[in-house]
Amino acid sequence: MLVVYASKTGNVARFVQRLGVEALRIQSGTELIKRPALLITYTTGFGQAPVEVLRFVEANRPYLLGVAVSGNRNWGANFARAGEVLFERYSLPVVHKFELSGNEKDIQIVREVIHALFGTQQRGAA
Repeated sequence: MLVVYASKTGNVARFVQRLGVEALRIQSGTELIKRPALLITYTTGFGQAPVEVLRFVEANRPYLLGVAVSGNRNWGANFARAGEVLFERYSLPVVHKFELSGNEKDIQIVREVIHALFGTQQRGAA
């Protein structure tokens, strides 16, 4: 199993590190994967998905099983809205939303999602 993620301020990177799973960071969005993965991203602007994430999803959509999204509750209705953007454009299921770098409950939820999606799949090449 693989987690692919984008992090601008470090919140998502810290979240992914706490998951303790194999992960690939999205830098430019031109990265390619060849196996199923869970996407974890941040929300930018006033509820948009980051450009590099949109580019990455365009190239890798068949392999993406879902998305977990970070946001800031100060943005109200736009909290973690990148998830809705990805669902609307690519039918990518939103599996969880968390604030900033998440808390232990968020980590537990995403670990459960990973287990449900991937079971005991072994590590392999991206």
